[in-house]
Amino acid sequence: MEIDKLLMMRFFLVQFLFFFAPIQAANSNLFREYIGAEFNDVKFSDVPVNSNVEAHFILAFAIDYTTSSSSPSPTNGQFNIFWDSDNLSPSQVSSIKARHSNVKVALSLGGDSVGNGYAYFNPSSVDSWVSNAVSSLTNIIKEYNLDGVDIDYEHFQSDPNTFSECIGRLIGRLKQNGVISFASIAPFDDDQVQSHYLALWKSYGHLIDYVNFQFYAYDQGTTVAQFLDYFKTQSTNYKGGKVLASFISDGSGGLSPENGFFKACSKLKSQQQLNGIFVWSADDSKARGFRYEKQSQSLLATSR
Repeated sequence: MEIDKLLMMRFFLVQFLFFFAPIQAANSNLFREYIGAEFNDVKFSDVPVNSNVEAHFILAFAIDYTTSSSSPSPTNGQFNIFWDSDNLSPSQVSSIKARHSNVKVALSLGGDSVGNGYAYFNPSSVDSWVSNAVSSLTNIIKEYNLDGVDIDYEHFQSDPNTFSECIGRLIGRLKQNGVISFASIAPFDDDQVQSHYLALWKSYGHLIDYVNFQFYAYDQGTTVAQFLDYFKTQSTNYKGGKVLASFISDGSGGLSPENGFFKACSKLKSQQQLNGIFVWSADDSKARGFRYEKQSQSLLATSR
């Protein structure tokens, strides 16, 4: 009888540890890069791809604005292509994916500007925006044979709850319909921006696979210690999410590769917290020969 009791106690202890013990963090070999926003004639084939990483190209941007060059205006979810589609066409997407089995391609929504002004998130209503967005984006995604979406709205003419419902339902519908296999968000440390993305995360974080946090939006000259502190803070804000480390390749903000970005990444790696690296952007990196893309991928290739 005592033996049976002991075995039963051990059984329940194992079950408790299995279900309630903290999940061990793990590094990732995910490399992501935005491409096409600045029309610098960059092509997918220009960017080096290490065969030992998972590589995502993110086309920037699709925007729910008219394509009028003089005065583009909001379209309530009818998305149009605003990236360099001459150099980054459907056939070129197919080509890079055929050449590298480890490459996936996504599109990013919104961005900072359109024409000579800001690109605002400005829906007429949740239901109408979601309906239009699902339809227009499904057409683009299928035409280009894309794999995912990224959300990079940075200016808002709606409240956080409306943003959360529109974007959350959009991602949910695209995933449910089998149109995309992953989704990411790209917030940065600004009160208005964070209020919108944290509302989205609270309600729909379970649908979001990656957090492309724009650490390069912090001040130029950020130190390694500051970067690691920012990373910890944002990992807490987006608790349970895969927050990626990031740099801007023109060196205009945040912790630059020259000043310790890879040292910070190595520290995260040693703590099993390196969820991946993303870069803004291939357009700027082209003139520099993609030196830091190669270094990023080399680090990630041995991160597991």
